[in-house]
Amino acid sequence: MSEFTLDFSTRTGSMASKCIPMDLFLHVSLAPSVCIVALLSFLQRREKSHPFEGRFPYLQGRFGIVVPLDFLGSMSNRWSYGFAFGAVTPSVLLLFSESYTPFPVPPWARAFVYLVGALEVGVAYLPFFLCLSTPHRALGGVLGLLYTVAWLTVRLYEVITCPEGEVLGDYQKVITQWPCFLCLGFLVGRFIAMLVKDVRIRLQYQNEQQVEEEKLYQSNQYKYVQTLLRRPPEQSVKKSWFRRNVYDWDPYFKFPNRMIGTSVICLIGLYTMTLADYSLSGYIYQKLLTVIDSLEDLAKSSNNTENLLISLLPHISEFSHVAWKTWFATTLFATLTSVTYTFHVLACYRKHMKRLWAGKKNFLPEKYHKPSSAVSVAAITRYSGWQIAFTLWGYLIVHFVQNMFALLFVYLVVLPIQKNGFLPWFSSLAILLLTIFIVVALVVVQVVMVRFFFLQDKFSPDDKEKPLALNNRRAFNNFTYFFFFYNVIMGLSNCILRLLNSCIVGTWLVPRIDRTIMQRGYEAMDPGYCTWVGMIIADHHHSNPALVCFCHLLLKHTLRRTQAVNAYAPFDNAEFPGVSRVRTRWLLLYTLLRNPKIILLRKRHHSNNLHSNQDPLTIARVIMMSSQLEKNQRIQQHNDDVATIG
Repeated sequence: MSEFTLDFSTRTGSMASKCIPMDLFLHVSLAPSVCIVALLSFLQRREKSHPFEGRFPYLQGRFGIVVPLDFLGSMSNRWSYGFAFGAVTPSVLLLFSESYTPFPVPPWARAFVYLVGALEVGVAYLPFFLCLSTPHRALGGVLGLLYTVAWLTVRLYEVITCPEGEVLGDYQKVITQWPCFLCLGFLVGRFIAMLVKDVRIRLQYQNEQQVEEEKLYQSNQYKYVQTLLRRPPEQSVKKSWFRRNVYDWDPYFKFPNRMIGTSVICLIGLYTMTLADYSLSGYIYQKLLTVIDSLEDLAKSSNNTENLLISLLPHISEFSHVAWKTWFATTLFATLTSVTYTFHVLACYRKHMKRLWAGKKNFLPEKYHKPSSAVSVAAITRYSGWQIAFTLWGYLIVHFVQNMFALLFVYLVVLPIQKNGFLPWFSSLAILLLTIFIVVALVVVQVVMVRFFFLQDKFSPDDKEKPLALNNRRAFNNFTYFFFFYNVIMGLSNCILRLLNSCIVGTWLVPRIDRTIMQRGYEAMDPGYCTWVGMIIADHHHSNPALVCFCHLLLKHTLRRTQAVNAYAPFDNAEFPGVSRVRTRWLLLYTLLRNPKIILLRKRHHSNNLHSNQDPLTIARVIMMSSQLEKNQRIQQHNDDVATIG
C-alpha cells in the first residue's frame, strides 16, 4: 500500500533515478533544523537559573525550553498551525504506512525503528512550528521563511524533474502533492506577514504587551462571558436555511490549534488515500484480467470439454467485473462519509465543550464525570495521532462495508432483473416482503392488543398514554402463555438481526472517535472513546472562558496593587532617615482607609475607648458608617470588573 500512498513513481524502475528522494532531503534537513532550534532556544530565557551559570554571565538563563505550539488553550495562529500540519502530512502518511525505516534492523526491533523515524520527522518539521510560536517575530519570520522556501524548492524540483507516473499519467506528482504545495505557499506568505507586522509595531513604537492585551479583550472568550452577563434577547434571531439544517456557527467559539491541525491532516490524508485506493484497485483489476485471460487460453488448449475450469471462468469474469465496478462506485461514497465524519467530529467537540461549560455532564458515562487527571492530560497527547489513524483506517473499513452492500445489491437486484426480467424478481421480492410483513404485523398485534385490552383506562382525557396498570389479568396470562412459543421462534431471527446491526453500526462508526461502539457499562473497553472523553475534560478545565476571564482579571488587579505599592519603593533608601517609619505609617493609613472596620479592632483604639467610656451610640454610628463605606467600595469594585470585561 505504501508504494501507492505517497509517491507512485519514485520506487518503480529507472524512473526513481531521475528524482530526488524525499527521504534523503529529510535526513539532510536535520542539520539546519537543529541549528534553528538551538538559536531560538538561546534567545529563550529561563525563569530559574542554576548556580553554576554564574561563571558565564552572558549565558545565564539562556537556552530555555522552546514550545512548538500550545496544545491546550492557544487560539492564535490557528490556521497557520493548520497549514503547518498540512505541510507535514506526506511524512505523516509515510509513517502511517510503516514503510519509513531509517536503517535496517531485525524484525523484533522494528517498533524502536518506528519510534526513531517518528522522532526524526518531528525534528525535521519542528522549525515550522517554532518560528510561528516564538515571541521573537522578526527572527522567527526570517528563519521560517528561509526554511519553508527550501522545502518548497526541493518539492517543486522533484515535481518538475519527474512529474509522470505509471498510474495517473504525466501529471501524477502534481495531482498527489498539490495540497502540500498549497500549505507551504501559505506558510511563506504567513512568515512574510509576520515580518511586516513586526516592522510596523517597531516603527509605531507600540508596546507588544498592549497589542496582546487588546487581542485578549477582543477574543471569543471575553465575548462569550459578555453574553453570559447580558440579558437574553426577547426575540430570537431568524436563522438561514443553512444554519438551521446544515451547520450553525457560533461567533463566540473557536476550535483550538490541535483540532484544526488534526482536521487538516485528516482531509489531506483522505485525499491521498482515495488516490491510492483508486490506483491500487485499478492495478489489481488489470492483473486479475490478465490472469483470467491466461486461464481462458489454458482452458481452450485443453481437450477435456467437461473441465470444471471452463464452467467457472464466466462466473469468475463476471464477479471480477462486478467487484471492480462496485468498488469504484463506493470509493466516492466512502470518501464523502469520511469527510463528513471529520467535520462532524468538530461539531461534536463544540457541542460537548459548550455542555461542559454549562455544567451538564449527563451525556458522559457516570464513571467519567471525575476522571483521573493523568489520564485526561495523556488523552490530549494521544488524541491527534489516534484521530488521524482512526480516520484513515476507518475509510478503508467503511469502504469495504459499503462495497459488500453494493455487491449484495447487484447480485440480489440488478443481475436477477437483467437475466430473468422484472416480474419474476418482483414476485420473489413480494413473497419475501409478505413474510417480513407478517412477522412485523404479529409483533405490532401484541402491542395493540395490550394497549386496548390489557391496560386500564386513562385517568384524564388529556393524558397521552394509558397508565402502567394491568386490566383483565387472567386473559393477559393466557395471552402471554400462547405467545410464549411463537416468541421463541421469533427470538432466533431477532438474535441474528441484533448481531448484524451491532456489526454494521460498529464498523460504520469506527472513524467516529467521539462516540463509543461498546454497550453502556463497557465504554472503558473502547480506547478511542476514552481518549475523546479525557481530552474534552482536560480542555474544559484549561480553557473554560469564565475561568480564563476570572484569572485574567485577578492577575490584572494584583498587578495594579503591586505597582501601587512599588510606587513608593524609591523612597526606601538609607539616605533618607526614618523612611521606613514613614512608609509603614502610609501603608497603615491606606489599609485603614480601605478597611474601616479594622479601626475598632486596633489595640490603641480599644484602650482609648476603655479610658474615655465613649457612648455606645457613637460606637454604633462608627460601625454603621464603616459598613456603609465597605459596601460602597464593593459596589465600585464590581462596576470596575464589569467595565473591564465589557
